[in-house]
Amino acid sequence: MPKTKLENKTETKKTNLRPLTGYVLVLPSEAESRTASGLYLPTSAQEKPAQGTVIAIGDAVVLESGKLISAPVNIGDKVIYKKWGGDEIKLNGIEYKLVKFDDMMAILE
Repeated sequence: MPKTKLENKTETKKTNLRPLTGYVLVLPSEAESRTASGLYLPTSAQEKPAQGTVIAIGDAVVLESGKLISAPVNIGDKVIYKKWGGDEIKLNGIEYKLVKFDDMMAILE
């Protein structure tokens, strides 16, 4: 059964969306609204981040050989995923990303 609960220090996120086999549901981080020098960027110029927090994890992938490949992340992990990886979905006004296990690149510690 996929895990679907994220417990954060300040809040708990629940969703009725369960990723299918081989996918992870990620809540993307907020886009930076200021440059390193302190200039504010308009919304249209802000680059979408390629990082976020894992909200839910789908079941392990079963290869033809019978080997199981489980998710490389856990719920609550802050992750970096491929910039063009995953599909954006909107649920109850919140944008999420469904990202394949293969498109995960790193865990932020």
